[in-house]
Formats: sequence, C-alpha cells, structure tokens
Amino acid sequence: MKPYLSKSLFLLGLQCHKALWLVKNRPELMPEPDASLQAIFEAGRDVGKLAQGLFPGGEEIYFNKEGRQKMVDRTSELIKNGAKTTYEATFRHDNILVMVDILHRGKDGWELYEIKSSTEVKDIHIPDITLQYYVLTEAGLPVSKVSLVHINNQYIRKGKINIDELFIIKDLTTEVKAGIDYIKTEVERMRQALDAECPAIDIGTYCDSPFECGFKSHCWAHIPDNSVFDLRERGIDKFEYYRNSIIKFTDLNPDELNYKQRMQVEAELTGKEVINRDSLKEFLNTLRYPLCFLDFETISPAIPMFDNTSPYEKLPFQYSLYCLENETSELKHYEFLTEEGTDQREPLIKGLISLIPDDACVLSYNMTFEKGVLANLADEFPSYRKKLENISKNIVDLMPPFKQRYYYTREMKGSYSLKFVLPALVPELSYNGLAIRDGDAASIAYNNLLSINDKAEKERIRRDLLEYCKRDTLGMVRLLEKLREAAWRNTGSL
Repeated sequence: MKPYLSKSLFLLGLQCHKALWLVKNRPELMPEPDASLQAIFEAGRDVGKLAQGLFPGGEEIYFNKEGRQKMVDRTSELIKNGAKTTYEATFRHDNILVMVDILHRGKDGWELYEIKSSTEVKDIHIPDITLQYYVLTEAGLPVSKVSLVHINNQYIRKGKINIDELFIIKDLTTEVKAGIDYIKTEVERMRQALDAECPAIDIGTYCDSPFECGFKSHCWAHIPDNSVFDLRERGIDKFEYYRNSIIKFTDLNPDELNYKQRMQVEAELTGKEVINRDSLKEFLNTLRYPLCFLDFETISPAIPMFDNTSPYEKLPFQYSLYCLENETSELKHYEFLTEEGTDQREPLIKGLISLIPDDACVLSYNMTFEKGVLANLADEFPSYRKKLENISKNIVDLMPPFKQRYYYTREMKGSYSLKFVLPALVPELSYNGLAIRDGDAASIAYNNLLSINDKAEKERIRRDLLEYCKRDTLGMVRLLEKLREAAWRNTGSL
C-alpha cells in the first residue's frame, strides 16, 4: 500500500520532506503544542463551527475511534441518501484522506468550502483546497465549485452575529483546477521521500515558513548559543553565513555587520556595557510631572464579542497604572480587570480618565500598542473621545532608548523587547517567577476564565493576571530609574 497522506501531512510535506518523514517515523521528537498554538487551534474550531451556519441543517461526520474508514463510509451513506449539506465530509483516494469543512449540493452540483480564520486568502490555502478537490473528484464525486471562506475584518457587530456579513466566500475554482498537476507531482515526491531513509535536508528559511516547524528544536540542535541566527536586525544573509561555516559570534567579521549587530557581538564577547549619556539625557528631558506609567492587556477574538467591535480588534480587558505627582511624591498604583464575558470597556475608560491628570506625561513601552487601544476606545465611545485623545497625545514611548541602543548590555541579547530589557537591567523583576509571563499567555488565561466554573481557580487566574500586568508597569518605573542613573553616573559613554 502506498504511504498514507492526509491534508495536514501533505501541507507539512510542502514545507519540508524531512519534517514529513519525521512526523511519520519519529513523532516523539516533536514537542506537544504550546498553549498559544492550542489557542489558535481552538479559535479556528470556533470559527469553523460558526461558519457552518452559512449552510444550515447539514449532517456532521464525527471523529470515529474505530477508524477513518467509518467516517468515509458514513459520508458515502449520507450522499447516497440525498444529504444536501455535510460538515467534515470524509473522502479517501489512493490512500490520501481529506475532510471537507462544508460539502454542499448546489444548483450546479457539489460545492466544496474550506473555512479559514484568516482575513484573506493566503498562498498556502490554494494547495490545501486543491488537494481536497483532487481527492473528491478522483473518488468519484463531481465538484462544480471550490471556495474558501474567510473572516471579513471590515465587519462591525450590531446585535446578533450576522454570519453572512462576518464571512467572505472566495471562489477559487479556476485556481484549483489549474493546480491539479502540481498536486499530483507533489504527492508522488512525498511518497518517494517516505519510502526512503530520512531526507538529508539541512536547516533553512522553510523551517519557519509558512509556519514554524514542530521539529525545529530537533533539526537546530547543532546550532550553538550566540550564533549568527541570534543576531538582531537585518543586513546579512544569515543562512549564507551558515553554509560557509560562519556560525558563532567569534567567527564573524565585525566590518560586515551594521552598528547594532556589532554592538551585540562586542557586548556578548567582552561584557562591555554601552551607555550614550547625551542621548539618554535628551530623552529624559522630554518627560515631566505628573508622570504615569500605563500598560494594557487585550484580547483579539476572531468572532467579535461585543457590539461595535470587529474581528481581531484589540479589546482591553485590563490595565495597570502607576502615577507620580512629582519627583518626591509617593508612587501610587491602580489596576482594573474586567469580568470575563462582559463588555466593561466603559467602566475601564471611566477609571482611566479619572486617574490620569489632564496634563500628565504618560509612559508606555511600545506606545503604538497603547495608542491603538485608546484610538479604538475613542471611536467606539465618542463621549470620552476628548479625554482619551488627550491621554494618547501625552504618551511618551520608553522603548526608543533601548531600541536605539542608548543603553545596552549583553543580557539584552540584541533585543529591545521589555521581556529582555527588564530582566537584563532589573533582574529582581524578571518574569520567571510568574504564572503568566507574556501578553499572549495573559490573553489565553483571560479567555479561559469563560470555561472555568471553580471559583477558587478563577480567583487564582485573576490574581495572576493582575500580577503580570503590574510587573510590566512596575518594570517601566524601575527602567526609568535605571536610565536616570545611567545618564548621570560617571562611566565610559559612547
């Protein structure tokens, strides 16, 4: 029997034959999906379930533990009995198995619909849906139309979700028919790879495109710490260096690097600390009192949760705020965390504008994010527009001193992300001891509250969320102290 292929295996094989071989022969080398990836899968399932409403009343083929053939047989039975619409219709041809999100009998024949949670048709979607068309037609089912269903990011919710407006249906029949020969060729190439020894494929850009490969930790195990791939910024072809055995920082010619990369390499090899005192002073002189430190946490649901929101809009569910009235005043902390599943953006706004003085200088880290959240709130709650726009106008970004390398240490590893900068300069405020360590984890934790009934567990997660957001804002307070200290202490500056 020819080696078995499924749609997911086929798409993996398009990315890398070695990954395909490993998943079939050494699956234990692939780690379990992390929480972020699991959240993406779950969001995709939610979108798929909702999109079934575009063709209501269909029969669903459920996963059968007795084997996939049971699912194929059930699909065949439904078709013979006149079913007009089937969800997860399952077909097999030439030992290739595919499951169709929606199979619908239209006026001109059978129609195939693939559902994606993306907001556009992507290149990888074409071979995905073409394989399905190939298997169905070769299995004897004539298909007259092939379409991809994706999210319409211009949709604005008004009351109950209108799925006809939430989704866009893109007819890809022409593109799919044109790609059949390509699919046949790739199937044959993959089967040849599966019938042979593990392909001798070295690492490359395909390890991360179109998705990060689950075997990356295995295939990249020979790459040392502080390699050319750890260099930040662009400007050199890192894989060309690798192919020429120029891998470690000690192998690099500094003259071929840009100044930030040279700084990263020199700091790593020598431990040299970089401080540009004049530039730090210039930045610090832009600040004034009252001084506030603001951080939002957001969710970005594919399916809009509340009225007047759009797919993937960043919805703030939490903020942490530190305020200093003057240079000698007591540092005060305020925080807000909404009740899950409810639209509490207006109470969040009221709290924020009552706490931030009109003339306050507001520090954030990567201000584009905070400004974007405030702009969305101003658009959707116009009665607070003036106050929100005033806050946004007074925001100063704390990131540039680190992005421009006015202050740099080897522990930052070439990054200006808060997750690197804070532990580097204020190690007692690292994220290692926290249950929630980044924004993605915070969003996942908040979403999980909706499905948790245990009161104690909910309270624990809420405490973890508050502690994480507080760490980010307190981190900004301490980083500002570090910048002031570095700007004025007598040390070698560039």
